[in-house]
Amino acid sequence: MRNQRDRSDVRTIRRSTGCLVAVGLAAGSVFAAGVGPASASSHREAPLTAGDPKIDNTDVYAFVSPDKSDTVTLIGTWIPFEEPNGGPNFYPFQDGAHYDINIDNDGDAVADLTYRWTFTTEDSRGTDTFLYANGPVTSLDDENLLFKQTYTLEKIVDGDVAGATTIASGQAAPSNIGNSTIPNYGKLRTASFETVDGGGRTFAGQSDDPFFLDLRVFDLLYGGNLKKVGTDTLAGYNVNSIALQVPKSALAINGDATKNPVVGIWSSTEKQTMTLTPGQAEASGDYVQVSRLGNPLVNEVVVPAGLKDAFNSIKPETDHTVTPVVEKVLDPELPHLLNAIYKLKIPTTPRNDLVEIYLTGIAKNAPTLDNSTPPIQADLNSQVLNADADAAEFVPSEMLRLNMGVPSAKNPNRLGVIGGDFQGFPNGRRLTDDVIDISLQAVAGAAQSGKIVAPLKDGDKVDVNGQKFGKVFPYLPLPNTMMTNGWKAKQAQMESASAVAAPGASGGPSASDPASSLLGGQAGQSLAGGLGLLFVSGGALVLARGRKLRPGSRAQRPSAQPA
Repeated sequence: MRNQRDRSDVRTIRRSTGCLVAVGLAAGSVFAAGVGPASASSHREAPLTAGDPKIDNTDVYAFVSPDKSDTVTLIGTWIPFEEPNGGPNFYPFQDGAHYDINIDNDGDAVADLTYRWTFTTEDSRGTDTFLYANGPVTSLDDENLLFKQTYTLEKIVDGDVAGATTIASGQAAPSNIGNSTIPNYGKLRTASFETVDGGGRTFAGQSDDPFFLDLRVFDLLYGGNLKKVGTDTLAGYNVNSIALQVPKSALAINGDATKNPVVGIWSSTEKQTMTLTPGQAEASGDYVQVSRLGNPLVNEVVVPAGLKDAFNSIKPETDHTVTPVVEKVLDPELPHLLNAIYKLKIPTTPRNDLVEIYLTGIAKNAPTLDNSTPPIQADLNSQVLNADADAAEFVPSEMLRLNMGVPSAKNPNRLGVIGGDFQGFPNGRRLTDDVIDISLQAVAGAAQSGKIVAPLKDGDKVDVNGQKFGKVFPYLPLPNTMMTNGWKAKQAQMESASAVAAPGASGGPSASDPASSLLGGQAGQSLAGGLGLLFVSGGALVLARGRKLRPGSRAQRPSAQPA
């Protein structure tokens, strides 16, 4: 728990981090619109992580498990752009590094819980062979599998590393190096699932990269021509994933997810310094945080290139100490680029709507930077809604926030909250959420006006992942084995076949394409309905209630009331 801080300090923190997150949302829109510098959600976004992919945290997901409603599933992904055929060493986790998923359940921006995975390699190739496996592999302990990684999963409470408890251990699913070597990868992956002490299960291993978007923006920002969007640039690539499914009660304050349904989530990676000698690298010294990720797209374009590594090194409660970043976000670059290249109107500032979405969470009593009434008058996913949280200790910070009391949608809408589906982003993040299109609309003004920004209605025209997601834990698609060039050829064939099936198409999406109907069809009605629910009748979205909160004040403790 944090110590009591004075009001001016709290206001400073809120102002700084709020603007930071606001620009982060702007960054998301740029990707969606095809304007601005790009990687993916957090793929190779900073100079140091770009040169050290094993610790590069690419995405974070958090959602109520659709098939186990009393649990939450947390997923972190690392090592971007894994070409499936990239042997002979393929893609192991970094030995000894700390792969963490952090939980803040009381809103003080400090981790109340940290789940930590640490990996150890067993490499029996020696001087005999270069092969990852020297024969067909049918089980995790198959002697033909020459490269293996085991892990321990620890639970750290209130930062007490010395008092951490090991709650699971197991073997990571290996890289999927091909059907000749691993004829039934799905069976092998399922065998790697481990039970977690206290309830739940965990998985570590390779998967298809679940993030989907078009990031071909390096060519002079598409040349200002959005007709070039529509290709899932990450199709065919793999990532290393860590998944954890635990009871809601394990994450909530006092174990009561009914009274305290909101949690904040971010991932991080720590490693030691590597000392190099000829032919060897040895880890030594203290652990240092080298990667961090909450909401998607923040570090990519919020932070100037020279400060990205610094952002990866700090924790949520210290965001405000990076003054150059604060100054940069107070006058964000990207909305001006949208205006200059695509003639889009710059939304009115200050963007308290974005601050509420990304910094404080959405709540009628969310503390704004200027003590004004929060523009989004609905109670959704701020920790101030937790009955047992101390509102006086609340610190706005950049993290993904999830209200665990919102039940899973039977038919999830890829546009999440703005599509009228309150279990989707920015209330947590599901694998199917189209965070590019959501962020695009929000930063361009939809979250401020309650109206769709029509010139951007099609977003990046990549609405789904190239591979289908599973219906059970860990929900991630199996890793690809086809080289990415083959994926591009497959996509081209599909586009060609689609063009033949729809003669007369002018290059835009067909009438049956979800993107094409975003405004005019059912999806468009849903999107407008979602915005209307938030901005016109926000009171309909009442998951918890609390009185108005101001910096330094103590909010009345609400009780969770599903709408």
